[in-house]
Amino acid sequence: MNYDIKDPKLAEGGRRRIQWAEREMPVLRSIYERFKKERPLEGIRMSACLHVTTETANLARTLQAGGADLVLVASNPLSTQDDVAASLVMHDEIPVYAIKGEDNVTYYKHINAAIDHKPHITMDDGADLVSTLHKDRRENLGNVIGGTEETTTGVIRLKAMAMDGALEFPVIAVNDAMTKHLFDNRYGTGQSTIDGIIRATNILLAGKTFVVAGYGWCARGLAMRARGMGANVIVTEVDPLKALEAVMDGFRVMPMIEAAPIGDIFCTLTGDINVIDKHHFEVMKDGAIVSNSGHFNVEINIPALEEMAVEKRLVRPFVEAYVLPDGRTIHLLGEGRLINLAAAEGHPASVMDMSFANQALSAEYMVKNADKLEKTVYSVPEEIDKEIARLKLESMGVKIDVLTEEQIRYLNSWQEGT
Repeated sequence: MNYDIKDPKLAEGGRRRIQWAEREMPVLRSIYERFKKERPLEGIRMSACLHVTTETANLARTLQAGGADLVLVASNPLSTQDDVAASLVMHDEIPVYAIKGEDNVTYYKHINAAIDHKPHITMDDGADLVSTLHKDRRENLGNVIGGTEETTTGVIRLKAMAMDGALEFPVIAVNDAMTKHLFDNRYGTGQSTIDGIIRATNILLAGKTFVVAGYGWCARGLAMRARGMGANVIVTEVDPLKALEAVMDGFRVMPMIEAAPIGDIFCTLTGDINVIDKHHFEVMKDGAIVSNSGHFNVEINIPALEEMAVEKRLVRPFVEAYVLPDGRTIHLLGEGRLINLAAAEGHPASVMDMSFANQALSAEYMVKNADKLEKTVYSVPEEIDKEIARLKLESMGVKIDVLTEEQIRYLNSWQEGT
C-alpha cells in the first residue's frame, strides 16, 4: 500500500480521537452497519479529496465497509490532522496522501495520486480533484461514473463547468442538502470558526466589532455565534435579499469599505475572490484581525497585503503580523485559509454526522443510478435528505407527529376550503 503521511507513529492517538468522534455520529454509524452487511459499493474505486479529520475518518471507514476501494487525499494544505491520517493508514489500511502544512506542489502531487487510482466515483471538498481531472488528467475521465461535492465553493465551480458544457460526469451537490447546509454550514461553521479565531488569538470577542463578509448559511451561523459571544456584528453583502435578511435578523449591514475602518475582527465566508482587498487594508485600524472561513484562501487579497507591508512576522501560531508603512499592523490568521480547520478541529462530529451520511448515501445512489443521470449537478434526492433527518431525530430521542389519513387527504385535495 502506497501512502504519504507525516508519521505512522501517530496512529494510536489518531484512533482514539476517531473513536471519540464516532460516538457523536450515530446516523453514519447506522449506515456503516448496513453497508457492512449489504456491501453496496463492492468493486467501486473511490478517490476522496476531503479534509482529513476524525469525522472524515469515520466516513472513510463507512465507505470501506460498503466495499469501496478508497484513496483519501487532503482538500486543503492546512486542514489535515496527521494522527488521523496515520490511523487510517496503519489501522484501516486506507491509502492516505495528506500532511498538515504541505506545500502547493505536494498538495497537487497528492491529488494526482488520487487520480492515479482511476476512480469510478470522486468525492470532493472544493472541486480541486474534479477540476484537475478535467484540466490535466482527462485520460482518466472514462473510468468515472459520477461524483459528490460537499462545499458551496465546489458546487459553484461545478455548476459553472456544467453551464459551459465542460463537466464530463454527473455530480451530486451534497452541500445543497437541507441536512447539510442548514446544520453543518450554519451550526458547524458558526461554532468552529469562532473556535479557530479564539484558539489562534485568545482574544475576547465581547465588545469587539466583528465584520462578517457574506450572509449565506455559513456566515449566518458565524454572525449568530459572534453576537452570542457579545460582539457587535456587522454584515457585508452583495445580494439584496440576504442583506435584507441580515437587517431583519438585527445586524448592521453596510459595504465593506465602510466596515473596514471600524472593524476589529473580519471573517470572509463568500466563496468569491478579493472580498477584502487593498483599499480595505488601507483604512483598517491598527491591530485589525483578518480571517477567512471560505474554502479557498482567495477571499482575502493576500498578495496585495504582502506588497503593502514593510515587515511580516509570525507572532503566534497561525497569526502573522503585517506592518504597514504608517506603522499600523494587520494580523492575518491561518495564512488566509479556512480558520476553523487551520487553527482548530473543524466542525463538531454531531453535525458532520449528517453531512457524511449524505456523502455515503449519495455515493450509493450514484452507483445505482449513474447510467440514468446526465452530465450536470444534481441535488441530493429528497428521500435521502428526509431519511437522514429522521435518523438524526431518532438518535436524539426526539419524536414527531405523523399525518393522519384525513390530514393527507385534505392536503392533497382542492375542493375543501374554510
